[in-house]
Amino acid sequence: MTARSRALLTAAPAVLPVLVVLGGALTAALLQSVGLLPFIGEPRFSTAAWDADGELLLATGVSVYIAAASTVLSVVVGFLIAAYVLTSGFSGRVLAVLSAASIPIPHLVASGAMGLLLSDAGFLARVLVLPAGFPELVGNRWWGAVILEFGWKESAFVALVLIGSMARQATGFSEAAATLGASARQRILHVLLPLARPALTVSAIVVFVYTLGSYEAPWLLGPVVPEALPVRAVRLFGSIDLTARPEAMATALVSVVVGFVAIGAGVLVLRRLKGWR
Repeated sequence: MTARSRALLTAAPAVLPVLVVLGGALTAALLQSVGLLPFIGEPRFSTAAWDADGELLLATGVSVYIAAASTVLSVVVGFLIAAYVLTSGFSGRVLAVLSAASIPIPHLVASGAMGLLLSDAGFLARVLVLPAGFPELVGNRWWGAVILEFGWKESAFVALVLIGSMARQATGFSEAAATLGASARQRILHVLLPLARPALTVSAIVVFVYTLGSYEAPWLLGPVVPEALPVRAVRLFGSIDLTARPEAMATALVSVVVGFVAIGAGVLVLRRLKGWR
């Protein structure tokens, strides 16, 4: 028996129940979305829930935009935090503690705090009395407050992953590069960034998939129209109109498909990275 076969057999007791439950749930959702497992009425095949006058496609574009922008922001900020923590002394440790302290805060609480901070009548608007007025960040069409909330919260997660993955090598390599005359910018670009690429890729996958399906921030801080996929799915699923249930299932399935595509793309990137196993 090969090592891979032994690993599969070892993982099977934990993986198989998850696959059965997940596969059953996705199958039921798919059948409901095409009318073959209706909540009320007779089964009848229909793809109407997948059309929805373009609303589903618009919601998908909005969610992908939010997830992509939040991922880029959190990865950049998280990498800079990790680079500072790994190359600094006491101040780096203080920043690491402050960054890690934001991780246990629920996104619902963080979204509410971000709304009180960035709204037109919020804290910053009262402190920074700008001649042109405070920029509209909460509820605007660019989803600014939502992206900032995700970027703030998830950058701490990215920094934590990077620090854990690079702690053994980054300090020694960075000090050696500094001894050879490398500037701080050169150490970041040519020492820390190559070391961080596998962990950055994994973190980006996790952040993208999480923000794609996160409900609280888009619901509290985003505009009413258009809706993100999770907001649309929850609204339709909780509607008193039971005929909206197929649209809710279709919306949830689109989120799953986009998430699987992102994971697959991330795995391909990981396989192309030199030295990644």
